Amino acid sequence: MKKVVNILTVTGFMFFGAIQSVSAQEAEQTFHQVLKQRFIEGGPFFMGIVLVALILGLAIAIERIIYLNMATTNTKKLMASVDDALSSGGVEAAKEVCRNSKGPVASIFYQGLDRVDEGIESAEKAVIGYGGVQMGLLEKNISWLSLFIALAPMLGFMGTVIGMIGAFDAIAVANDISPGVVAVGIKVALLTTVFGLIVAIILQIFYNYIISKVDSIVNNMEDASITLIDLLVKYKK
Repeated sequence: MKKVVNILTVTGFMFFGAIQSVSAQEAEQTFHQVLKQRFIEGGPFFMGIVLVALILGLAIAIERIIYLNMATTNTKKLMASVDDALSSGGVEAAKEVCRNSKGPVASIFYQGLDRVDEGIESAEKAVIGYGGVQMGLLEKNISWLSLFIALAPMLGFMGTVIGMIGAFDAIAVANDISPGVVAVGIKVALLTTVFGLIVAIILQIFYNYIISKVDSIVNNMEDASITLIDLLVKYKK
């Protein structure tokens, strides 16, 4: 028992000494160099797939953020312009205002104004129907982003399992359980897990921002649509 305790103590000192040595070496390197080194140590296959998931996820996230920011408009200002146009120039003037405005709210307004001659119910159906189309455009490709969020840690965990299998294979071949035999496999296992979780965290932050942005735009669309129908009812009277 005393011999086992001594072995564990020596192993502990070796472990912490190795950590301090690695930390000192990494402190002398730049972040880019350390990241590149760890990526290579993690193995090209799984680390490459995780990197592809990060690149594709970021591409989708950036494209959605740009699109949603362009789709965000001042709804109150648009409503005031449409109201003034209906009062002064009628439906055609209001349609012209919508044509010259950007964003899904202006597009929905135009569809409702275009059907107002057929009755308020037709205009309301057009607003609801085209609102669903605009909502689909706002949520485009978001499901792919959620796929990459789920896929990145799963790939990392798969790399972990494969790395541990490699470590046990090395133990079986060497018939020895020394740290040097299992170190490579365990390092690969831990690195793939870490990179997979980092990718998932980064993409999750973008995903939550995009979802909140979509919800905000959809709420504005719904409020504006109700206000438009009220304006059309007042205009018809």
